[in-house]
Amino acid sequence: MNQRHSRRNIHGILLLDKRLGISSNRALQEVKRLFNANKAGHTGSLDPLATGLLPICFGEATKISGLMLDDNKRYKVIVQLGIKTDTGDLEGSIIETRPVPDFTVEEIKAILEKFTGEIDQVPPMYSALKQNGKKLYELARDGITVERKARHITIFELKLLNTQKDSLELEVHCSKGTYIRSLAEDIGEELGCGATVQVLRRMQAGQFHIDLAMTLEQLQELDSQQLLNTLIAVDTPLQTMPAVYLNGQQAAAIKFGQIFDFDENVRGSVRMYETTEFLGLGEMRLDGKLAPKKLFNLNI
Repeated sequence: MNQRHSRRNIHGILLLDKRLGISSNRALQEVKRLFNANKAGHTGSLDPLATGLLPICFGEATKISGLMLDDNKRYKVIVQLGIKTDTGDLEGSIIETRPVPDFTVEEIKAILEKFTGEIDQVPPMYSALKQNGKKLYELARDGITVERKARHITIFELKLLNTQKDSLELEVHCSKGTYIRSLAEDIGEELGCGATVQVLRRMQAGQFHIDLAMTLEQLQELDSQQLLNTLIAVDTPLQTMPAVYLNGQQAAAIKFGQIFDFDENVRGSVRMYETTEFLGLGEMRLDGKLAPKKLFNLNI
């Protein structure tokens, strides 16, 4: 494949299947270089031990990456029973071992039921959350443990897929802010034997599924135009919002940040278009006026 040297403005979303052993930021930088993109960002970190779906936003799509961070996620995880590590996964050092009782499937399912629904979860020390301006994992690496405030999360579904003597395979559908490592540890404590994450794979984020994702190796086989063809339109994650269509005069006004009367029977956040061109996000106010919220320029 020809080397591409000049950075370019591209806009869209790539569904990347992140490989094992690298950080999300390294995956982002590899893809950014491959596309020679000026601007890119990801929508929610995966640990180096984790693989799977990592949406990458290019150009103007980075303006909605914050919204995508709020998406619900679905994971498959293998939980190793009988051990605890300092990181909550097998990348860490073992800090405790305990025997694993012979659980029945019914006993395991009963425990999992306790973690289904709205629960409070304490984030792990090995996380990027900050306390007094310092990331928790930086403190953890210095051997410092601090108290963390529990956070309210939702486990929509916690399905037992398979059991072995010393491991459980689970499918987890959860809200934003859920730490699978903490969930595994908490399940291990409830079982009385301790646990840590052995394998973790993100299967879904919002409306996007791993089946549509591509690995870096697959992307490297494509030429420049084929790479662009892998991108999903910037407005795709916004399809649950109502759409409004503006004429040329209205579109020009919106681009100048103007607010005007707009006869549309919707209220709240809307997608704005001029014919088929996506202009950005607006707000249909209670007084019947349309106000711009976040404008997109897909032609730069």
